[in-house]
Amino acid sequence: MAQYDTNAAVRSRVTLRQAGHKEKVDGTIRFATGTIPTMSHPNTNSELIGRFYQAFQKQDAEAMGACYADDVVFSDPVFGELRGEQARDMWRMLVARAQDFSLTFDAVTADERTGRAHWVARYLFSQTGREVENRIQAQFVFRDGRIVEHRDSFDLWRWSRQALGLKGALLGWTPFVQGAIRAQAKKGLDAYRSKRG
Repeated sequence: MAQYDTNAAVRSRVTLRQAGHKEKVDGTIRFATGTIPTMSHPNTNSELIGRFYQAFQKQDAEAMGACYADDVVFSDPVFGELRGEQARDMWRMLVARAQDFSLTFDAVTADERTGRAHWVARYLFSQTGREVENRIQAQFVFRDGRIVEHRDSFDLWRWSRQALGLKGALLGWTPFVQGAIRAQAKKGLDAYRSKRG
């Protein structure tokens, strides 16, 4: 059986099989650290989201990318919109550069076409050495058992206050500073991709 490294939640009707008994549960189910209960009718898209974030917890960018469709569209407030291999390379770059990284996720919900999750990343921002805790809402669209759209949203000003310190606190809300953050992210990703060939 697969192992959860953190709490995860799946919103669906499932049958739990633990300690030799069955219990039907409606609503949000939180799995504590340990073995994932067997589901009699698993929501495969919820499981797909779980696999993506479990791979992220292990800093396995290849397994993360395997959850994506070839033509995936990713977007967030820093990198903007990335497509296909650009999105996979972004995760490869972030995982390779991660320092003191940890991740938790919960509130996973999904149906046949769309899904959502909440995740929190904690790490040292390499450019300043400052600790960051980024709280992110993720939205997904699925096709043929893969993620075809992944849109992360978070408060960029909150992030800049943590990552950049006083400069971020005073100016992180301005279009100028937010534009500079995006330009730096694009430059870093372009450089990473050029080195990969």
